[in-house]
Amino acid sequence: MFTPVKVVDGENKMEKSRSYIEEKRILRLIYAITLIAFLIIALYNKDWGAVLFGVFLIVLAWYSHFIINKFFPDGDKYLLVLSIFLSDIGLIMIYRIKPILAVKQLTWFSLGIGIFMLIVILLPDIESIAKFKYVYMAVALCLLVLTQFFGSDIGGSKNWIDLGFTSFQPSEFAKVFIILYLASVLCNYNTKKELVIPGIVIMVSLILLVMQKDLGTAIIFFGISVAMVYVGTSDARYVLMSMLLFFIGGIGSFFAFSHVRVRVNMWLNPWSDPNHYGYQIIQSLYAISSGGFLGTGLCLGHPNYIPAVSTDLIFSIICEELGLLGGFAIIITYFLLIYRGFRTAIYAEGAFSKLTSVGISTMIGAQVFVIIGGVIKLIPLTGITMPFISYGGSSMIINFISLGILQKISESYTA
Repeated sequence: MFTPVKVVDGENKMEKSRSYIEEKRILRLIYAITLIAFLIIALYNKDWGAVLFGVFLIVLAWYSHFIINKFFPDGDKYLLVLSIFLSDIGLIMIYRIKPILAVKQLTWFSLGIGIFMLIVILLPDIESIAKFKYVYMAVALCLLVLTQFFGSDIGGSKNWIDLGFTSFQPSEFAKVFIILYLASVLCNYNTKKELVIPGIVIMVSLILLVMQKDLGTAIIFFGISVAMVYVGTSDARYVLMSMLLFFIGGIGSFFAFSHVRVRVNMWLNPWSDPNHYGYQIIQSLYAISSGGFLGTGLCLGHPNYIPAVSTDLIFSIICEELGLLGGFAIIITYFLLIYRGFRTAIYAEGAFSKLTSVGISTMIGAQVFVIIGGVIKLIPLTGITMPFISYGGSSMIINFISLGILQKISESYTA
């Protein structure tokens, strides 16, 4: 595997200084966008609490970046900066839709930032945790099995566990453990036989997710597995074999499960049932088209016409009010975040770290593709969240846990 050449101290310091200046410029732009957006919301709704909300958000973002940069100067700070921008956009739109949800989301965002910093501070060298592969496997499968038996049906999918005081999505946490499991297996890959058990684990996971009607997460699990197996083995035949099996499994699922047939049929022709199963995607397309290139303007859209507007279809209201230009800005930000993740994989020291970085980057990329692809009718719509933007505690926490792991790995080289 490729190992970067170490730079001399003088060049290292210049690069860090240049990177820090760029980060500060980007952060100042993020602060300005955040403050202006909440001022617009405050003026439009006569809600001056929105300004206080925005100021608190800016202070939280500044403080988290200050702590990481001061006490942990090594590593890729753009990971945090880009995630802050995405989270700010999400909080702006959620506050505009329903302020009480934004307050809850701010709590999850604050907790996510705190966990991110704890991982950077407390997690030992990533390579040292590669030996717990059976623990990762057991936890991932247990989370999915528990959902099968004790899960609650919310939004058509049985992928939530209700604890009374709150609920969480076990499949979100299972994704990270699957990544760690596959990385721990593949980092010492020698023979084809070593892929038998991981193959069975992934197959069982996909079956459980399809049975729980969590089709979006099933696609993400598959994408993670294919990417990591290819990187770990450098054998394209496994990719072709996986694609063939996935295609066969997809056809089988179409005939075996009615909810799969409904999703596919509504993807092909949502106007065949515009008031029921096709309602979501039709309203999403109307919202995006009505926004045009520049959008209607913040607070001038119609989120009340869009189902699940703060979660699954938040990209629709972003495109309606901020236009396709705003939508492209979000996609480019995701692209940069995913690029920084794969850059971490290239420069990381150790096979386990490289594979973990690939898995996390693929997870974020696959999730973005699945939800945006569904919203614009490129692929069948599935109920998953946009990373860092959609309302949801489980998603926010897991995204920052994943980002914390990436940040820790990136400390092994100069960002």
